[in-house]
Formats: sequence, C-alpha cells, structure tokens
Amino acid sequence: MTSFRLAARVALALAAGFVAAPAGAAESGAAAAPSFWDPARKMEKPDLGAIKQIRFLTEDDFPPFDFALPDGAIAGFNVDLARAICEELELPCTIQRRRWDTLIAALDDNSGDAAIASLAITAQARKKADFTAPYYTTPGRFVVRKDSVLPGASPAALADRTIAVAADSAHEAFLQKFFPAAKLATYPTAQQARTALKEGRAHAMFGDAISLAFWLNGADAADCCMFKDGPYSDPTFFGDGVGIAVKKNNIALRRALDYALARLAHKGVYAELYLKYFPVGPY
Repeated sequence: MTSFRLAARVALALAAGFVAAPAGAAESGAAAAPSFWDPARKMEKPDLGAIKQIRFLTEDDFPPFDFALPDGAIAGFNVDLARAICEELELPCTIQRRRWDTLIAALDDNSGDAAIASLAITAQARKKADFTAPYYTTPGRFVVRKDSVLPGASPAALADRTIAVAADSAHEAFLQKFFPAAKLATYPTAQQARTALKEGRAHAMFGDAISLAFWLNGADAADCCMFKDGPYSDPTFFGDGVGIAVKKNNIALRRALDYALARLAHKGVYAELYLKYFPVGPY
C-alpha cells in the first residue's frame, strides 16, 4: 500500500537527471517544513455558499499521518491538517475512518466529501478523483549507520557497496537505473531493509524519506543511523506529490481546499503541524 503514496520533492538538479538537495543540510538533522505554495500569490477566497460541511475520510494505520489512539479516536498529521482546514474555512467537518482501498469509492457514492489519507497524485489516480495541489511529498533517501565512513551517497560513493532496499519497490527500480554498480540486498519489506542496515548487514539503505524520518526519530532505530546526503527524486519513480482527493468535477470543494491549504501555509499553521510530526526532517 505504501508504494501508492510515493511522491517527489524537487531540490537541486543533477546532470544525471535525478534530483538531490545539498548534503550539508541533509545531514544536519535540523528539520524545516517544506513549502509548496508561492507566498507572493494572492488567492481569492472562493464562494463557499454551496459547501455546508466537509466530511473528511482517512484511515488509521499509517502513522504518523493517521493512527488510532488508545481511546479509539484517530490522530495524525492528516487528521490535524483536516481540522485546521475546517477552522480556516469556518465550516463544520467530520473525520471518518475507512479502509485505504475504499476511499475513492466512498467519494463516488457520496459517503464522504474529501479523502485526506496520503493519496499520491498520479495519472491513474487522476482518472478516478480530482486532487488539490500537493501538501507534502516523499522523496527517496539514503540512511547509513552513524559509524559509517562512506564519503557520500552518490553512485560513485556506493559503487560495490551493499544497499538494502524493499523488493519490487520504486526505490529498488530507481537504484537499478541510477546506481548500477551498487550491490542491492532486497528484502520483502522496508522494515526488514532498515533492520539489515541497523544490524550492519548493509552499508546503506534506500527508501521513502518520510517513513525513514519517522523511523530515525523513533525507538526502533535506537539512534543507530542518520540520513546521508540529500533527497533523490524522479517523478517517473516517485510520483508528483500527495494531495487531498475529491469526487471528480467537485470544483467548488477542490478550490476551497486549495485556498485553505495556501492560507494555512502563509499563516505558519502548516509548518507548525509539519514540525510537530517530523522533528527529524525528511528533506
């Protein structure tokens, strides 16, 4: 399921045709909220007369974006962002949990109005739903053990080195194309690939930067590892971003959501929510 949530973060172009951010910023450990909205662009508030409420749909098994609390309530970045959107638009809203694979169908049958559940904006997804502008992206990124002596995470630096990666993933395909001299150690899941790095069975691990940031900041990593160099991106492999989905041709709601997202970014609310969940930044 995670592969459908992959997205791209555009940073500094490399001659090879993929993208990376400056290495110094990547290894500093300092988190910074990304910005996907032009601060100079003034957006007119859309007519909300036809929108009486927003019924958000999400899931509860993709932390830190959506997860269930011990009392059964749902929480997470997506949930907090949905609530902030409703406050910005001054509209009542509900947030219902659904299985991730039923979200688009629920929009189609009017069981909900908007799905905020880390849905990747892809050509295939656009055939089934309309999307807001991206509100986050997840590039691919390398992690290494903190005792690593690797000089970097470039194709040259990782030539003849073992890289752990989830099998049959976009990350594996990316490595096969751009890191042909590396030795790929594939594992059934990204979690197993991370464990291989943690236990010293690989020189590096390549995976989803958002998931890796969450892992690095959690107890499971046990402070073993760190990001190495900046994020890599290629829309062919990682998509175009993650947006809020609405039913096809629901133009009024899509415009309202885009307006709210931009306003939250300009007010600093988006950055506050982002840093709450990602103190170790994926970018």
